[in-house]
Amino acid sequence: MDQVTARGPAVPPRRPQQAQPSPQPEQIPLTPLSRGQRLALYCKAFGEWSRIHIRRWTHLFHSAAAGNLAVGPISFLLVAGALGTALTLTTLYSTSYAVIIDGQEVGVVADQSVVSHAIAAVENRGSQLLGYTYHVDDNIDYNFTLTLKSDLSGEREIRDYFYGQLNELSDQLRCYELSVDGRVIGTVKDEEALQSMLDSIKGQFVTDTTTSASFVEQVSINPVYAVDELMTISEMDQALKANTTGETTYTVVKGDTYNGIAYRNDMSLSDLMALNPDASINRLMVGDVLNVKEIIPTLSVQTTEQVTYTEPIACPVETVEDSSMYKGDSKILTKGTEGEARVEADVIYINGYERERNVTNTTTLREPTTTVKAVGTKEKPKTASKGTFIWPTSSRRINSYFGGRKIFGRSNYHSGLDIHATYGERIKAADGGTVTFAGYKGSYGNLVIITHDNGMQTYYAHNSSLLVSAGQKVYQGQAIAKAGSTGRSTGVHCHFEVRVRGTAVNPLNYLR
Repeated sequence: MDQVTARGPAVPPRRPQQAQPSPQPEQIPLTPLSRGQRLALYCKAFGEWSRIHIRRWTHLFHSAAAGNLAVGPISFLLVAGALGTALTLTTLYSTSYAVIIDGQEVGVVADQSVVSHAIAAVENRGSQLLGYTYHVDDNIDYNFTLTLKSDLSGEREIRDYFYGQLNELSDQLRCYELSVDGRVIGTVKDEEALQSMLDSIKGQFVTDTTTSASFVEQVSINPVYAVDELMTISEMDQALKANTTGETTYTVVKGDTYNGIAYRNDMSLSDLMALNPDASINRLMVGDVLNVKEIIPTLSVQTTEQVTYTEPIACPVETVEDSSMYKGDSKILTKGTEGEARVEADVIYINGYERERNVTNTTTLREPTTTVKAVGTKEKPKTASKGTFIWPTSSRRINSYFGGRKIFGRSNYHSGLDIHATYGERIKAADGGTVTFAGYKGSYGNLVIITHDNGMQTYYAHNSSLLVSAGQKVYQGQAIAKAGSTGRSTGVHCHFEVRVRGTAVNPLNYLR
């Protein structure tokens, strides 16, 4: 039997297929990366690699510890070393930025905001210091890097760099403003020269005995940066020595006149009267208080000197009563001898004029002896002098004042006051005393002269008639004559004179 071989269905032969060309990827142009970008990619890749391998090594380590894997000593050490390296990198190092200013590295920061905060703080302080808006104008770049955390710069270090720049600028712009009692005098560039000038102002009042010197006013020197105008040291010196005008008071003493007071206070008579609107140019009394001008420099110097000097010690006075003398009268029976003391004192001067004296020690060198004085106990008579003068007329209107005047077409000296009076009006004694003249006397006409107990004399002239005679005692306010126009007179009035030791003085200084 023939062997039959079974065949499957005939499979047509395959046609060889032509190889299809593979699609080409789209060509994308590559942009070269900067150094910082490359470093960032490297750090990112390294971080990813570290994360994957740390997980793997951690899994192996746990499996070995559980007995699932037989790990030899060498494998264990490799795993542990890898873990240690990874932990060291993440613990000790940090991604950071190197701060590059004008090509110079000034620090490394963990975040760029550290630099921004530092700049903001320095700009704010610079604006306050300089008086205008201050900006940091540096060109700042950052380079990405990996840095030990201990090597990172803090904000304070970055601020210190920018403060150094601010300080250099402020050194160039800094000037010095001088104020006196809060009032700005001016600004100069050189602080040392300004201080030297102030020392010289104080120095002109310093002597060998000066223990301290200071300015009366509050003087302050402050640095400033925004200045419109600078003064030279010479101009500042002149400004500090310039005078201002203040006011003080003066108490009138015997012998003063308005002209004399004005002259002594370096002012005109009109200025003196302007400061004293209630004062009368024709009346000046002992004890009157006047306002006068005082010259005050812008800057005054107070110095203290320690001085030693001698001064007399007044005699103690012992009084004994004397019934033969009037009350209020006295006389020396035994004149004592003054003692002497050595005095140590601190004397305070303002611009060279003494203002205060504080005695620190007194030593008696010689004791004084006693003065014995007799005092009267007898009652005074009505005609005794009281020591003050009243007006001799009922009127106080003055027709002609004491001093120079022009009369009858020529200038002459008027030795008293011509006080208004009506014809026949009673003329009164200005004070008690003794009539030493009563009669007609040349240009005075009918004249009464009264000598008072203290030796002063009063004259009453041009009277129409006299009511007293020489040698008569009169009291204050007693009628002594009647007003008229006898002698050399231009009309009815009372010519009134006051004489001290024979010399005519201004009666307005004595009338009350």
